[in-house]
Amino acid sequence: MSRELVLYCDESDISGKHFSNFYGGALVESHHLDEVVATLEARKVELNLGAEVKWQKISEAYADKYMALLDTVFLLVREAKLKLRVMFTQNYFAAKNLTREQRERAFFVLYYQFVKHAFGLQHSANGPGITHLRIYFDKLPDKAEKCAEFKDYVARLNKSAAFREAGIRIRRDQLAEIDSKEHVILQALDVVMGAMQFRLNDKHLEKPAGERVRGKRTRAKEAVYKFANAQIRGIYPGFNIGVSTGVQGNAVNRWRHGYRHWLFMPAEVEIRPEYAKGK
Repeated sequence: MSRELVLYCDESDISGKHFSNFYGGALVESHHLDEVVATLEARKVELNLGAEVKWQKISEAYADKYMALLDTVFLLVREAKLKLRVMFTQNYFAAKNLTREQRERAFFVLYYQFVKHAFGLQHSANGPGITHLRIYFDKLPDKAEKCAEFKDYVARLNKSAAFREAGIRIRRDQLAEIDSKEHVILQALDVVMGAMQFRLNDKHLEKPAGERVRGKRTRAKEAVYKFANAQIRGIYPGFNIGVSTGVQGNAVNRWRHGYRHWLFMPAEVEIRPEYAKGK
């Protein structure tokens, strides 16, 4: 008997102060999909959050509502109905010896690595059957030709030994770009990703020009980040948002864990001390 996994993907903050190239994913088993969507939509209505929730919309008046929504998001994670992943690079570690073409293609190369590795899909098999993977990308920020080429490349993961052995199958017609306004799971992912990049890039310290204290919106966002971090630490005590999450001696946890971070490290690294925190 075959099963289906539904993966929602997003990206943000391609160039940050300390950390860049943020990619995120939310994965749901198809038999949980309707329940997860209905639960999140109902929570949005209950909280009167409007048509779309986004990290950038958080204000002092709405901070408590966003925390309440995140409470529901992480409840779904704890119930193993939703898996979340966030990947990013650290500016301190620069990729070395890249060609001009590699630099131009970096956005999609990193996105491909995220899809291939972030959820530990090679460890996802739960029996002898086939697992179909459906992927929804938030609208990709490039020309249609390049976006189609990227999706073709992702579909070729079918040929990888790890995916074949795990019974993972990706149909090209099951890779699509979507509008986050119409997909509440993608909206929830945006809020979680926004919270992480906000803290990792020290945006919680920013002050308006000419002001001595932080703005109300910044303080509200910090409160939402702290709530999200507390939720994560409730699942994984001592969770460090700035490093790759450990596997506790078992690589299968790359799949099993409900929430993980991945600090992507290039194969060849050049240290850039000017990007060290505190500089």
